[in-house]
Amino acid sequence: MLKAYFVCGSQDVPEGQYEAVVDTAIEAGITAFQFRDKGQASTLSPIDRAAMAMKLRGRCAQAGIPFIVDDNVELAKQVNADGIHVGQSDEKIQQVVNEVGDQMIVGLSCSNAAEVKAANAIDGIDYYGSGPIHPTGSKADADPVIGLDGLKQLVDLTKRPIVAIGGITVDDLSDVIKTGAAGSAVISMIAQSDHIAGVVKAMLEA
Repeated sequence: MLKAYFVCGSQDVPEGQYEAVVDTAIEAGITAFQFRDKGQASTLSPIDRAAMAMKLRGRCAQAGIPFIVDDNVELAKQVNADGIHVGQSDEKIQQVVNEVGDQMIVGLSCSNAAEVKAANAIDGIDYYGSGPIHPTGSKADADPVIGLDGLKQLVDLTKRPIVAIGGITVDDLSDVIKTGAAGSAVISMIAQSDHIAGVVKAMLEA
């Protein structure tokens, strides 16, 4: 599931292209999709956001891949998502696990050893998103860069699968897998690509 993990919202693509980009990525073979529509650059109203989530959730179901909602338990429940992903500063992880942990995949962002160790003590988390591997333009509030060495250290601290995040390029994909991480989660590498099929193929073959 974490091998070729696409994270995207309307703010990450040219206006009006969101659905088409996600469809292309699904057809290309992504292994999971995270609906992360947020921030001032989002082009969707709350009503449109829920409708789009429902539509893309259906596409993911047809393709047999998990549909994960970022940081919005209510929306995740509303569209019957397969999973929820939360950050350290989003809804408290224990609360999320208590609320939906038996019905959904639960992912948590962990960017350092202390966060991984704390998360290891909580039952019900399925995977960690760890990074950023490189500086990233997709998140205004990104954590300090940890690099591949930092990623390897976090992988060594847990038995749970880790998906690498943050500024990952095609050239990094094999090195990410060599750290023991389960795969890469990317935004712009797919969202801003002129050849989405080629990028996803590289992720699957890394």
